[in-house]
Amino acid sequence: MASRNSDLSRRKFMATSLGCLASAGLAGLTPSLARAEDATAALTEAKNGIIYRKLGRTGLELPIVSMGAGACNDPALVQACYDSGIRLFETAASYAYGRNEQMIGNALHQMQARDKAIIVTKILGPPQRNRLVPERAKPTLNKMIEASLKRLKTDYIDILFVHDVRDPEPVHDEAIKEAMSEVKKEGKVRAIGLSTHADMANVINAAVEVEIYDVILTSVNFTMATDTDLLGAIARAGQKGVGIIAMKALAGGARYPNPETLREYDGSVINSAALKWVLRNENIGTAIPGIANFDHLRANFPIASDLEYTEEEERFLSDNSITLGMGFCRQCNKCLASCPEGVDIPNLMRTHMYAAQYGNFQLARQTFDEIPRTNGLQACTSCESCLARCANAVDIPTKIDELKLIYA
Repeated sequence: MASRNSDLSRRKFMATSLGCLASAGLAGLTPSLARAEDATAALTEAKNGIIYRKLGRTGLELPIVSMGAGACNDPALVQACYDSGIRLFETAASYAYGRNEQMIGNALHQMQARDKAIIVTKILGPPQRNRLVPERAKPTLNKMIEASLKRLKTDYIDILFVHDVRDPEPVHDEAIKEAMSEVKKEGKVRAIGLSTHADMANVINAAVEVEIYDVILTSVNFTMATDTDLLGAIARAGQKGVGIIAMKALAGGARYPNPETLREYDGSVINSAALKWVLRNENIGTAIPGIANFDHLRANFPIASDLEYTEEEERFLSDNSITLGMGFCRQCNKCLASCPEGVDIPNLMRTHMYAAQYGNFQLARQTFDEIPRTNGLQACTSCESCLARCANAVDIPTKIDELKLIYA
């Protein structure tokens, strides 16, 4: 691989690899599955060299690469993203306890770009839903929206998501459905939807069934190439006019894949191959890779202009011996049935991902704090029974041991 890297200075290599590597825990990814979406990549018109795509029935048409802003704390980076051509900025009321919304709002206000930007935010996460009384759903939702509007310095939100839906039950919740529909009718929100990291196929199918939700934000990446249920649900949503936004498109965003992989593939190849794989699916309107620094922007946004695989990217996606050091948890929940102590393994894996792979310790702490102590770290006896049930060969015990060192 020396010839491929010979023209890279050490500084350029560090910027393109260590700053923005993607990672997955998949062995045996066959060429046919890795390129399963090649034949279905239907693009809308390119504007100034940037590929735009419609987001379901929302009427929005936007670049296929957007900004996941949750780990960004620099208004100058928001402006650089906008100046580069990015138009959708994704945040949440819970990110940095509201300060991330505030930063996005201030940046767009100072740029006088609110009318050209698409703001996506998320409210009503699991802790709030667990405490929600049906008769208080509308007042609670309104209070949360008013707080977000104030922080975002705007009088409307383009897309509002119910945050972190982990099973179909909240999708069918009548009080939440009524409250979300009402705020849309009032004009405070232009489109409504759900975000999901777990049990994604069932959540998406339920959202399509209830018919009121316009957009779904879902985890999807090339480590899920064998997940026909998820890919089928995404296709079904697309057919019904439900917009799909992809998150976790870089399979966890790990900064340090194992040495074996880096000896074979440049970090920029891993990053671009992973993002292209997601965006070649015609049912996905846009992806929101986390952009926390300028290296991330330089690595991710050029893909909005070119989805053709390079030879190296094809080789990476077709490699049947891929084993990256930071295994990606699909949040399939299959491990739960195997744990004799009822440990909340999926959310512990999310905590580990945010801390070790994203370097976002604040979001990691927030996720960790949402796990009840009765089925958190201390409940794990390191019996390793979870290993046999993991769909993605994630080294769960090692990751839990690492979390115990941090949160003991």
